[in-house]
Amino acid sequence: MDVLRAGGNAVDAAVAAVLMSFVAESPLTGPGAGGFMLVHEAGRGSHLLDFFVAAPGKGLAHAHPAPLLPIDVAFAADAVQVFNVGPSSCGVPGTTAGLSEALRRFGTLALGDLTEGPARAARQGVEVTDIQAFVLQILAPIFRSTPEGTALYEPRGRPARAGERLALPELGDLLDRLGSEGVDFLYTGDVAAAVSAWVLDRGGLLTAEDLGSYEVVERIPACATFRGRRVLTNPPPSSGGILIADALELLERIERPGDVRALAEVIAATNRARDEEFLHGLASEDYADRFLADDALDGVAGEIASRLGSTTHISVMDADGGCASVTCSNGACSGVVVPGTGVHLNNMLGEEDLNPHGYHRQRPGARVPSMMSPTVVLLDGHPEIALGSAGSNRIRSAILQTIVGVIDRGLAAQAAVDAPRIHVENDLIDAEPGVDADALAALEAAGWRLRRWEEANLYFGGVQAVARDAASGELSGGGDSRRGGVAVTCERVA
Repeated sequence: MDVLRAGGNAVDAAVAAVLMSFVAESPLTGPGAGGFMLVHEAGRGSHLLDFFVAAPGKGLAHAHPAPLLPIDVAFAADAVQVFNVGPSSCGVPGTTAGLSEALRRFGTLALGDLTEGPARAARQGVEVTDIQAFVLQILAPIFRSTPEGTALYEPRGRPARAGERLALPELGDLLDRLGSEGVDFLYTGDVAAAVSAWVLDRGGLLTAEDLGSYEVVERIPACATFRGRRVLTNPPPSSGGILIADALELLERIERPGDVRALAEVIAATNRARDEEFLHGLASEDYADRFLADDALDGVAGEIASRLGSTTHISVMDADGGCASVTCSNGACSGVVVPGTGVHLNNMLGEEDLNPHGYHRQRPGARVPSMMSPTVVLLDGHPEIALGSAGSNRIRSAILQTIVGVIDRGLAAQAAVDAPRIHVENDLIDAEPGVDADALAALEAAGWRLRRWEEANLYFGGVQAVARDAASGELSGGGDSRRGGVAVTCERVA
């Protein structure tokens, strides 16, 4: 907000917020994480910067990673997800390289203009909110898997509670260096050497060559058509974006707005599409075009119609018509904290959602497939919605339902984000309170298994969205209460 008020653009503001998120949500993002940014420049096109985690192992003659450590993370008593952590879960991070590249190409400010506040906050400590306290509690088994993770996140011998402050002084030092020196020390300098040595000594695969050769990649956004709009999202080799595009195209063909069963059937269809052929296809440059071809979509939509009776996100729109949608993630975090560096590494190589057909299968240097899907909806070439979500495998269903809420139901951004959600895995539908009870009963009668939640939950994602009303031009923001999200608007003063 301060950056926008001072005259910065959407990319400047997004980078500032990402840097502060390193401090405020350090288990879930940071210099050891990866991400994507979708940038729309007013009148100049759209760009997708891929700075997600890459598979490590370059220069290793024989790769024999240590066993992954499975940890149960309980979102609720009957909703437990297994995350695999430890040194062999750590991939090559890209967040700092990506932020630097985004500012260089699309921003008006330098990293040094944006790091002072986050560095100061890291040293002073950030007050823990109720949602952050919940995150620290459910991730505590991961922190406790290493002495360094325990020391960092449980200095009082327990997870920090709401109202207490959590300080990260080594991260503050890293942010200061980032502002004054740039990113090289994290990829070819002393911190890169320390991180690689720490991981390799403990059975991981992260080499100095992996870090030194890492590059930010620009990709052409995947595109879907929905209700007269162009929806731009994350393309292959990531998977989440084209699954969202697939779902929107199917909903467009079925023409059953507001139908909960149609939504459930569409999400289930995208789940089935994520097979072995899909995984291999993501590596092909033209796979998005083939996957989203009209004949394939028409066939699946016809089948559905016949049956119908650990991640952070920031979205920014500026006054000039530009927008930035950026998602970063440390996964569920690995527990691998490298002493003296301020780096807590990701666990992307151990995320079951990202490795559905087995672990350590990517060649060194290849991007790990991701569900992360920063998304922009354009109406007549102008941004109408910019959004994305946290939430592991629930990212795509959360984004899909928020877009449908704004466009089909005419909701403002906050109302669309707050609306109750469903998620589908196999034949199980999870449903938050407030979802149409009659529709759920009909689904149950049709053979679906139902799990009715008693309250909204982090499990269903954490969408952060901004929207511009097509008629009035009025901006609205939606911060997801499931993640303690916030939305702010401001007047430019410079």
